[in-house]
Amino acid sequence: MFFSAINNSVAIAGSKQTREATEKSTAKQIVGDFQLKLLDVMKEGTVLGFQGRYSQLEPAIVKSHDLTKIVRIVVGKEWNILSDKQKSTLNDVFSRLSISAYAFNFKEYSGESFEYQSEDKTARGGIIVHTLLKLPKNKDVKLDYMLKKKGESWRIINIIANGVSDLALKRSEYTSILKRKGFEALIAKINEKIDNYTKQ
Repeated sequence: MFFSAINNSVAIAGSKQTREATEKSTAKQIVGDFQLKLLDVMKEGTVLGFQGRYSQLEPAIVKSHDLTKIVRIVVGKEWNILSDKQKSTLNDVFSRLSISAYAFNFKEYSGESFEYQSEDKTARGGIIVHTLLKLPKNKDVKLDYMLKKKGESWRIINIIANGVSDLALKRSEYTSILKRKGFEALIAKINEKIDNYTKQ
């Protein structure tokens, strides 16, 4: 019983240290850990299938991305006119879309690797981590991850691929749909994209 109590104390302390280490991870570590998970899933991609890749990637994406902040930036000023229920619905479908997109785009492995290059601080207290996605049979893709602090941890809020901002593309599309067709049309459009990812 004595040794059991010691073991429990050690386990609790170890869990606390692991949690604190995770919370204090640098922006570079957040990006690096996420990229390693992507590679792991890609290597098992065919066996896992879409749903398997989705399940494997979901906790990694939730841990490394600030999905709530991303969707608020994406809809811009329109966020303020949404009801609490609409905000909750949008958060849910946007999270599923984000995970589905990764599960679809990173579904097989052909010798790809990620290479850290450098990082810069932004004027507003963020960090941009510059990396390369190295493709054996194609031109490398420059991936710049923009991160902001969320509590004690860094979180990805935007990815710029070869100079093209994912956040800017989504914002242009989503705000346009919201203004022209309304909230339900936006949710329908996002669900349609999720279905397309799932079926391919």
